[in-house]
Amino acid sequence: MDEAVYQCPDLSDEDIQMLRRIEADLPILADISGADLLIYCRAAEGQAVVVAQAEPHSVPPIYDEPVLGQMIVAPEKPAVLDALDTGSPTRGAQGVRAEGAPVVQEAQPIYGADGNVIAALSVEKTMIEHERHRHRPIRFRRALERLQAMVLQAELEGLDALSHFGEQDGILLVDHRRRIRYATDIATNLYRRLRYMDTLEKKELSSMRTGDDRFVEKALRENRCLEEEAREGDRVWIRKAIPIFAQTDVVPLTRRLLRLPKPQQRKVTGVLLLIHDATEARREEKDARIRAAMIQEIHHRVKNNLQTIASLLRLQARRTGSDEVQQVLRDSVSRILSVAAVHEFLSEHESRVINVKDVSRRILDQLREGVVSREDGVRFRLLGPNVYLPTQQATACALIINELLQNALEHGFSPTEGGDILVELQDGADVVTLRITDSGRGLPQGFELERDSHLGLTIVQTLVSDDLRGRFELANGEGVQATVTFPKTPLGGDGKWSNPE
Repeated sequence: MDEAVYQCPDLSDEDIQMLRRIEADLPILADISGADLLIYCRAAEGQAVVVAQAEPHSVPPIYDEPVLGQMIVAPEKPAVLDALDTGSPTRGAQGVRAEGAPVVQEAQPIYGADGNVIAALSVEKTMIEHERHRHRPIRFRRALERLQAMVLQAELEGLDALSHFGEQDGILLVDHRRRIRYATDIATNLYRRLRYMDTLEKKELSSMRTGDDRFVEKALRENRCLEEEAREGDRVWIRKAIPIFAQTDVVPLTRRLLRLPKPQQRKVTGVLLLIHDATEARREEKDARIRAAMIQEIHHRVKNNLQTIASLLRLQARRTGSDEVQQVLRDSVSRILSVAAVHEFLSEHESRVINVKDVSRRILDQLREGVVSREDGVRFRLLGPNVYLPTQQATACALIINELLQNALEHGFSPTEGGDILVELQDGADVVTLRITDSGRGLPQGFELERDSHLGLTIVQTLVSDDLRGRFELANGEGVQATVTFPKTPLGGDGKWSNPE
């Protein structure tokens, strides 16, 4: 609800709570009515403001943009102002235009607990939708009118919990004897998918051998809105039931409303049964789950294979008598395990993105177990927020972090001295910064990155420039500070970055 509601002078806290309850029920009412619904409250004499809005999913909405907080003044939308001033419904007002399209508007007053008009509901339809509705059977139109009145009186329980009603969904109007009194063309076509070819109208639900009869009987018995998903033959059926209560005269009487019976005590004259065929959607969801499981299994196997290769290289390193070969093999093992860490996360989480902070933590743990345990007093710290990157960027970062940590351990400290290594992540709006700082000996005098890089730093430069399209810098401080800065790769085709948090 728009904050403008708190600036409306005639509304009490109780009135606002009433409007919030009505607002919660508007989406499904808009869907079934095929109309845009707006709640207006009086802002000043001859002025009203939109405090709530609901757009239909069953037909294209009238407004391209939200109109919450929009102010109208006389003579704009006279039906709304008339309903607010007189407390009488105004039907069939024409000539109102929204976003350049002619619409038909009806306005209904909304009463507060003391009988005063506190707001007006504007029901706005395109001319085409209005004519379509006008040619539907009178019993169905009356049922929708009752539903609208029930929403404005906050009579229904559970209406706000129902899922959307779409343009491919069907409607049955069922009476209290569970006999179909009206069926939309879409509903008729949906039941043909169940091989039910007879005319639906005047049929008793019990004769149709579906779960509809039991479901409607429950809604009639409990006098509340219900929704369920069930299988009908080879189809997946989503049913929604909305009970229609018998009409109660609700008119201002000495500025108070007649008290309505509780919903459990109201007489139910019928049920609106809404039908949605979710078969294709559920099939697609199942296929997506299967594909995701297969991809996760592939990542799991890749991780296992990489770890197997790392184990073989460790074995080879132990058998060689050359210290230089042992170091080369240990470096290769570390690189392989860095890539394996990324695949491990992909095998555990159904996601297109990897948290680089988690990968960094895993790499640090691997170094503690495999390298640093033989070094005295080297301490690691990891700082910064979670940084989510797509798989390709995350893999490049894992290799870069591993190489820079290996470089700090190998060249920053002697075997007998300790020190600190800090891994720091920074997440900007579109740029990620990765910084690794050690407290070691620093760069050799006259060191130039392009000229004096060994294999590890060459790998880092290649990954940063080719894979990340970023910048890499080495600088002396108390030790050495390595900084990698690169732009994020958008996950979608809209050029925007989305963070799963």
